[in-house]
Amino acid sequence: MAGAAPAAPAFAPRLVSPLLRRILLVNALPLALLVVTLLYLDQYQNGLLEAEVLTLREQARIYAGALGQAAVAIEASGTARLVPALARPLLRRLTEPTPSAEAKLYGPDGTVIADSRQREAGGGRFEMDPIPPAVPRSHVASVIEQVYDWVLAHLPHNPAAPTLEAGPLAGGIDWQPDVREELRTEGAARSRETPPYIRRTTDGQLLVTVAEPVQQNAQTVGIILLTREAREVDDSLYNVRMSILALFCLALGLTVIMSWYLARTIARPILRLAAAAGEMREGQGRSGAVPRRLLARRDEIGALAHALAESASALWARMDAIERFAADVAHEIKNPLSSIQSAIETLRRIEDPGQQRRLLAIIAEDVRRLDRLISDISDASRVDAELSRTATELVDVAPILATLADIHAATLSKGEPPLIVVAPESGLVVRGVADRLVQVLRNLIANARSFSPRGGRIMLAAREIDGEVEITVEDEGPGIPEAKLEHIFDRFYSERPQGERFGQHSGLGLSISRQIIEALRGRIRAENRRDESGRVIGARFVVRLPKA
Repeated sequence: MAGAAPAAPAFAPRLVSPLLRRILLVNALPLALLVVTLLYLDQYQNGLLEAEVLTLREQARIYAGALGQAAVAIEASGTARLVPALARPLLRRLTEPTPSAEAKLYGPDGTVIADSRQREAGGGRFEMDPIPPAVPRSHVASVIEQVYDWVLAHLPHNPAAPTLEAGPLAGGIDWQPDVREELRTEGAARSRETPPYIRRTTDGQLLVTVAEPVQQNAQTVGIILLTREAREVDDSLYNVRMSILALFCLALGLTVIMSWYLARTIARPILRLAAAAGEMREGQGRSGAVPRRLLARRDEIGALAHALAESASALWARMDAIERFAADVAHEIKNPLSSIQSAIETLRRIEDPGQQRRLLAIIAEDVRRLDRLISDISDASRVDAELSRTATELVDVAPILATLADIHAATLSKGEPPLIVVAPESGLVVRGVADRLVQVLRNLIANARSFSPRGGRIMLAAREIDGEVEITVEDEGPGIPEAKLEHIFDRFYSERPQGERFGQHSGLGLSISRQIIEALRGRIRAENRRDESGRVIGARFVVRLPKA
């Protein structure tokens, strides 16, 4: 509709282009997968816990050995038993160097004989030392741990170690396993170590407990439970998580910067090329539509910019050629139409039968001329489209030349020039369209036939030269005016021999021939043949096609 506001271009730049999002996704996805993989610290945590258990178990064995030697009394019956008065101070002294550990000594019946947190208050009374509180973590550490635990809870993974969850009271440091069961198990299989107990309290403490038997002369007189907070494990895991997080943030920042850089160097130039294509579509970018900065680039974007600029130039050249062709066609068709119109008007005014027959003959001749002209114009307009759609194939030129010579000899009239072929029997293979190549050669032979004098000859030769197949058509006619050697390939140009009736040719034969040869990536030119003295002795048309 006239006066309507132009629509906004679909290629307007956006704050975050789809290409930037895709580049960012492609770059960040491997990073995210790496981070998710690093979240699985099970093996690392298991290794830390195993080392903690081994250390704690070795310490428990030392305690058990010391208690078995210094806190056991042998009764008259030979039975060994633990002496609480000896065991309590000894156990307390053993655990003093490790205040974060607690040791409990149980008798065979499961009763507590000694506790490292138990101290004598005087008067036969005992008091319990308070449980050391857990050192609170910073707010950032707590948030990171919560996020980490939440993510890990939603990911499939194997637990790092057996963890007991038995409620807020039983989950504290006072929790203890079934000692009678431990003693029974120890008695049933002395060679097997009791498994460790790993749990986390409600206030976040990670506790590790091991059990070791107290023996005297291979007789089990009790069992010692040693519990220690595995803060080093949590600290190591926290440090690893913080390192992973820091590296992830750094890598993510670099990924965003690199993605933005790639989008800036790829997406924005493509949008500018799209804008240039839009201007060309609207007829506003006949020349200089592609920015020079993009044409100066020496990468794929620069190649795309050059291809777009060349395509635009070729398109405008094609449009100009179509306009010129339409104007030439209108001009050429107008001449016979004017002649027909004049003859008809004259025919209406005269009554002489002889003049009427003469005018009717002129009209019939102009009609035949129009028919020939329209046929040639239709053929010329189809050549480009047909060659762009038709797949080329390997064509041997030599058999084509031989066939054309046979056809020429079969249609040769008395006095017309013979066609002499000079070419090898095979080996001159080009890539092209056989029918169109035959059309070119027939046009050149027909042209040479028209200009050859009576008794003359037409030479048709082919050879390989510089990686190309060269085909020449020579005659012994008057030659071509030097100023017209290039113009004879123009549309509707006609330079006919003397005595030939006007209108026998449309002037499109050589133009169509050049059109076909150039579409096949070849060249065609015209030149004059001269003798030793420089006198023109005929014309020569040279066609060169790349050898396949």
